[in-house]
Amino acid sequence: MFVDIHILQTVPPSNINRDDTGSPKTAVYGGVRRARVSSQAWKRATRKMFGELVDPTTLGVRTKRVVELVAERIGDAVDDPTAAAATVIKDAGIKLEKPTAKKKGKDEEPADPADQLEQSKYLLFLSATQIDRLAQLAIDAAHTGTTDKAAAKAAAHGADSIDVALFGRMVADSTDLNVDAAAQVAHALSVHSVNNEFDYFTAVDDRAPEDNAGAGMIGVVEFNSSTLYRYATVNVDQLANNLGDKEATTVAVANFLTAFVRSMPTGKQNTFANRTLPDAVVISVRTDQPVNLVTAFESPVDALGTARSAGAAKQLLERYRALEAAYGSSEATNYVVVAANGLEVLAELATPASLTSVVDQVATQVRDALGGAS
Repeated sequence: MFVDIHILQTVPPSNINRDDTGSPKTAVYGGVRRARVSSQAWKRATRKMFGELVDPTTLGVRTKRVVELVAERIGDAVDDPTAAAATVIKDAGIKLEKPTAKKKGKDEEPADPADQLEQSKYLLFLSATQIDRLAQLAIDAAHTGTTDKAAAKAAAHGADSIDVALFGRMVADSTDLNVDAAAQVAHALSVHSVNNEFDYFTAVDDRAPEDNAGAGMIGVVEFNSSTLYRYATVNVDQLANNLGDKEATTVAVANFLTAFVRSMPTGKQNTFANRTLPDAVVISVRTDQPVNLVTAFESPVDALGTARSAGAAKQLLERYRALEAAYGSSEATNYVVVAANGLEVLAELATPASLTSVVDQVATQVRDALGGAS
């Protein structure tokens, strides 16, 4: 079972995902340049919203400072929690290294003790339960004087939080700790061509003399505006395998749908106040394979005098029907949320309903397919 999420979302002047030069990210598709928001940016926004939907203490942490993290959980239970934490992490097969000393000008910056702790060579994604289990093993080892590498590996594997189970984990030095991601997120692309624009701005010094006509600051910020097509899919069977619990899988699917639909990366948000909600959401629960419908927009939407989102909805529906005709019906169950005029054409796929209602219906379908609670 796969849950596909297709979203049309109009964003005003903004720069929510920048490249290394500060420009809004773009990509060429269908022969024209499009606005782009990377999958990484929207996955992080989705993961941050999980904290509003579930108990934040049950979620995972992605960090290099894993020794510090486990040592905090160990607390005063042993004489040297840092050394105990480093030992159990190495026993789990995770390589550590000393961080490079920070410098400030010619002189070395006074060190924060936490900055001098060993760190993992890469960002490591651990669930709250895995962190607790590693901490308890470290405490036990300190008291008994013995370590158990097999137990340490087991502590760092399994009992994944919903964000680890959805987005996966790769540990290059210890592949048995890897978690295959159950969710895939595409780069969001505008359904039309874009040209980035520049905003020349000045800031006035409030304490400047009255006869000073100059600006206190001058700058330029690049931006664009677009109607984006966003897509993600969840492999329900993989998610159930990662979590090992049918009801937890149902809850994870529901939370992912809510968070992915409602979230937005926060780049330059204070400058543009650009946060919007989608114009339309189409969710397809499929049993064949995930299907990204971005090819609906290989020919850019031409919407002179009308809303681009309306033209995009029409092209999305046409592409969906064309795929059905060419490859046979997948017997997908569709759900639709419409929040803008002119997108009623999507009602051909399903009767529009509120996002809350749709999420509840999808959760029920997933629960039934998995056979109820474990």
